[in-house]
Amino acid sequence: MPLKSDAQGRSCNFIGGEWVPPSTAEYAPNRSPANLDEVLGHFPASGRKDAEAAVQAAKAAFPAWAATPAPARGRILWKAVELFKSRLDELARTLCREEGKTLAEARGEVMKGINLLEFYAGEGFRIHGKTLPSEVRQTFTCTVRQPLGVVALITPWNFPFAIPAWKSAPALVTGNTVVLKPASNTPATATLLAQVYEEAGIPKGVFNLVTGPGGAVGNTLVDHPEVKAVSFTGSNSIGMALNERCAKRGIKVTAEMGGKNAAVVLDDADLDLAVAGILQGAYGSTGQRCTATSRVVAQRGIAPRLVEALVAGAQKLQVGNGLEPGIEMGPAVDESQLKTDLRYIELAKEEGAKLLTGGQRLTGGAFDNGYYVQPTLFVGVRPGMRIHQEEVFGPVIAVVEVGDFDEALMVANAVEFGLSSSIYTRDSNLAMRFVERVEVGMVHVNNPTVGGEAQLPFGGWKSTGIGEREMAEEGAEFFTQLKTVFFDYTGAARTSKIY
Repeated sequence: MPLKSDAQGRSCNFIGGEWVPPSTAEYAPNRSPANLDEVLGHFPASGRKDAEAAVQAAKAAFPAWAATPAPARGRILWKAVELFKSRLDELARTLCREEGKTLAEARGEVMKGINLLEFYAGEGFRIHGKTLPSEVRQTFTCTVRQPLGVVALITPWNFPFAIPAWKSAPALVTGNTVVLKPASNTPATATLLAQVYEEAGIPKGVFNLVTGPGGAVGNTLVDHPEVKAVSFTGSNSIGMALNERCAKRGIKVTAEMGGKNAAVVLDDADLDLAVAGILQGAYGSTGQRCTATSRVVAQRGIAPRLVEALVAGAQKLQVGNGLEPGIEMGPAVDESQLKTDLRYIELAKEEGAKLLTGGQRLTGGAFDNGYYVQPTLFVGVRPGMRIHQEEVFGPVIAVVEVGDFDEALMVANAVEFGLSSSIYTRDSNLAMRFVERVEVGMVHVNNPTVGGEAQLPFGGWKSTGIGEREMAEEGAEFFTQLKTVFFDYTGAARTSKIY
């Protein structure tokens, strides 16, 4: 499925059911972080007028789409599921090339997005309210959920297919019309998403795609008076500012932001299981996941063996272009993220953490033409260090040693974030105490900190998230507003009032 393009081979925005060039007449090359000589295409560097046009197209399409029965909306998503399944390999290769994940990770992400679309296709039959008894005779009372209108989706680069899918599918099936602004460095995968929605039969204007910088496109969407809700995933600084602006307009907002996720390993843990889970959680997707394992809180009895095994595992990882067989970790997504990774590594050393492995940019041969960094592990980390407190978003593990369970729990909670965590132990009592007391939105027992399923809510506590959960039924509820209905089926006027 080739990308939609103009006569010069440049990609387009998708607005009002048409593939149109940007009003700015400006384009940006989309380069692979694994090989900077590889250009996937040139994508619109759109501006305010493009975002406004997309909002107006969505506004015009809203009445008819909202009036479409929800099961019929769901069937369009189901058609998209079938199309995505038939093009899984193509989507995965595009995602791998533009984001840098390994091909296996890219395939996994596409399948997760498909699973989410499957779930929300069925949600067209499950958008429900409640029937409740009234205090008044011969009166039927219930609640119904109705769409908001035009919604803006602002998505990050680290999951360029799954996150647009898990935001757009519930928005669409509940009857809203959508404007999607994907991250500027991963526009190709989002463009393929739009093309499949078009082929699946989405009516004109119901789904719109505008690529370009957040300063122009994102700000226009957030401040536009016709936009009734904003769903954002990205950094804390942008998410908090966005929340303030949406609050001033009185519109709904959900912002899924940072994480500093801890894997707690107690002395009685299955060592092999813990090592495998931590390596997957920390170095999978080059650590570029909000649920990545960036901290390991290890009880002192097991810490030496655990660290030794983690160092050995990190050193065995094959780093390179994710399209090549045998590669287990790809590059950082761009130069800015690579610099962030290296800066935090230097900060950790300056603060007194001990570097046991990694810590360098990979050079030589093909590495010179990409943004590669070694899998990295620090020990001697203290809770007050920045490497323990701040999100790196790279393949860096910070190990803290503790004496007992209570200290482990305290250290796990000693950050501003609260997205995900895990504990490795054979003691079910301690596992349940951890589940009850850890300050996160998602907790795993003897499993990595990463992962999620379509039918389960996704999101965190504290500085991690604002607004309602994503995915599952809760993800659809965010895109609706609740209406309470009082129906006096006798037709007679009430002679008394309760209040």
